[in-house]
Amino acid sequence: MSTNIYRVNAFAQDLTSGNPAYVIKSNGYMHQNAMQEIAKELGLPITAFLLEQGNGIYNLRWFTPSKEISLCGHGTLASAHILWEEEYVDVSYPLMFMTKSGPLQVKRVEQGIQIAFSTDEPIPVNITNTLQQLVSVPILQAAKNSDRYIIEVADEKSLKEIKPNLSLLATLPVTGLVVTSASPNYDFVSRYFAPKIGIKEDFVTGSAHCGLAPYWSQKLNKKQLYAFQASSRGGELYIDYKDDITYIIGQAYTVYKGVFNNSIKDDVNELVVRNSEKN
Repeated sequence: MSTNIYRVNAFAQDLTSGNPAYVIKSNGYMHQNAMQEIAKELGLPITAFLLEQGNGIYNLRWFTPSKEISLCGHGTLASAHILWEEEYVDVSYPLMFMTKSGPLQVKRVEQGIQIAFSTDEPIPVNITNTLQQLVSVPILQAAKNSDRYIIEVADEKSLKEIKPNLSLLATLPVTGLVVTSASPNYDFVSRYFAPKIGIKEDFVTGSAHCGLAPYWSQKLNKKQLYAFQASSRGGELYIDYKDDITYIIGQAYTVYKGVFNNSIKDDVNELVVRNSEKN
């Protein structure tokens, strides 16, 4: 049975923006270590693995080149885009992904693909010397949610000039750092750094906006937000903040598609089994 592979740009305005991901739709079991080895070989920020469960329900797992992660917005958006574009699922029906973070519902709306995330509300923290050492510009405010620091800086120019201390960040008890500011063209802009999971700077991070949404909703007194992640590729996100639920909306573009070499997949699975037997 074939295993299809797709290269997708998520949260993209065109074919050269957004966050790239591979989507691998598998028709059978693949060992976790095999998925990790494949993600490492492919080398994109995320490789998403889809396994159909029936009735529009899919198991979905995300791997960076160095580890599996529990939540990934752009990998989810890319996966939904492929399932609808390739007509595995009728576009008029919502999708349900079963993930390590729980079920994720995704559906088509006028502005693009909408993902329903649980809000990850940040709590204000003191601006310590350690936090200030993370960035090369003054910090206005700082907060922390379940696994990220959120740092606000004065303006978009300051945000783009940041040279983060990635070595220090990798030693802290968080997955990553979100730096954000107001913007003349958007409600807010941001950048995201996560060296601990092998990503020096992510291009567009849907899950990070589960903390940015409540942060900026309170500051701007609005629920619908228009955001831009100011990485080298850049990506736009529409946000509908509903307190406990944060809806993240974006577009996706397929760059290319093909059939994964199943002999390689089988070789990796066999290698994993042999190594586990030795241990």
